[in-house]
Amino acid sequence: MKLSVIITTYNSEEWLEKVLVGYANQTEKDFEIVIADDGSTPKTKALLTTFEHSFLYPIIHVWQEDNGFQKCKILNKAIVRTHSEYLLFTDGDCIPREDFVSTHLKYKEKGYFLSGGYFKLPLVTSHIISKLDIISKKCFNPFWLAKNNVKKNFKLSKLVRFKLFTIFMNWITTTKKTFNGHNTSCFKSDLIAVNGFNEDMKYGGLDREVGERLFNYGVLAKQVRYSAICLHLEHERGYFNQEEWNKNLKIRAYNQKHHVIQTKNGLNQYLG
Repeated sequence: MKLSVIITTYNSEEWLEKVLVGYANQTEKDFEIVIADDGSTPKTKALLTTFEHSFLYPIIHVWQEDNGFQKCKILNKAIVRTHSEYLLFTDGDCIPREDFVSTHLKYKEKGYFLSGGYFKLPLVTSHIISKLDIISKKCFNPFWLAKNNVKKNFKLSKLVRFKLFTIFMNWITTTKKTFNGHNTSCFKSDLIAVNGFNEDMKYGGLDREVGERLFNYGVLAKQVRYSAICLHLEHERGYFNQEEWNKNLKIRAYNQKHHVIQTKNGLNQYLG
């Protein structure tokens, strides 16, 4: 298969269902879905069974016991379960536009990872969006969003469908090219080389830390912020912890200062 989509989730069936509808309606069909589930209840597994005939390949559900925020651990476990050499990382609260997967495949290049973003929705709009809105692509239309509680501002330009404009915006944007867990793709071999995600890290910059070690390894990044489009559904972040955040910043600072490539507590413990 051409690509593996790794989707993180935790007890968020309403949002995950909308996300899966988005992936079931991609223009590119030759990819697999791997759900990196950090301890959800059986409701998530029940939801996945309703989508078992929606994709070319069976959905792979990688689950671990709920023992607090362990996103890095479940991501490493999910990577091991993939069948493709190219991986796309996203979250269970990000609805992909119908060309999302094909865009990542279009711009993939050995020696690079792709750095994308998201268009953030308010909570009321997040609830309004229906399956039909996703299938019909209405929810990706700036005018439709403006009529459904999204503020009219320059950020809506990210959803403009004009090739020359998106290329230009990817080129001039001042946003740094970072490894973003909601919209990034890379070669599996590069992640194995840096030993995957650092399981010493909790919430806060854990994905960017991987990207920084990839940079140290010699991998570069491409900006696809205006090309690979997904909508971020709003939700609470009860897992934020300032102490853990500060710890993560220290890890990243150390890695940058000492040009660290491989994390000690990472992917290799799950490799056969």
